[in-house]
Amino acid sequence: MSTVYDFTVKDRQGHDVSLSDYQGKVLLIVNTATGCGFTPHYEPLEAMYKEMKDQGFEILDFPCNQFAGQAPGSDDEIHEFCTLKFGTEFPQFKKIDVNGETAEPLFAYLATEKPFTGFGKGLKFAAMNKFSEMNNKKFGDKAYIKWNFTKFLIDREGKVVARFEPTVDMKEVKAAVQAAL
Repeated sequence: MSTVYDFTVKDRQGHDVSLSDYQGKVLLIVNTATGCGFTPHYEPLEAMYKEMKDQGFEILDFPCNQFAGQAPGSDDEIHEFCTLKFGTEFPQFKKIDVNGETAEPLFAYLATEKPFTGFGKGLKFAAMNKFSEMNNKKFGDKAYIKWNFTKFLIDREGKVVARFEPTVDMKEVKAAVQAAL
């Protein structure tokens, strides 16, 4: 597979959605959770979406419960939480696995295109790395994503151009999106 447009995913209702439907747009594909320390990322994500969606920008939200059980609700419960608490309007898809034998193929592809390079430097990031390693040990070489709110930037041609770990400042993510637009 050469671009994200080659993948089909499931919407919240379980219907197939071809990512080729988003051809020509800049995408930010994110694995999310409702009970994570990074859950407040929904706020700047929604602000970015409102500001840039008319320029051909889409955020694709994939809830995942593989990181310390931080997204335990049903697809409807997760959607209700996000819309009520953060006012999210960007597309939210069916809850998925991003690691292991049951990993959504899209996320295995994204992580292969832009592998993990670390959470950053310093004590806080070292602690995040240690916690992530403990959680992901069970997935072995199929630990594609290290934590919730990992973001992948896709250009208008469907190519993965950047990966942002949840520890990256959202201002940096926004600047990269603006540059891609």
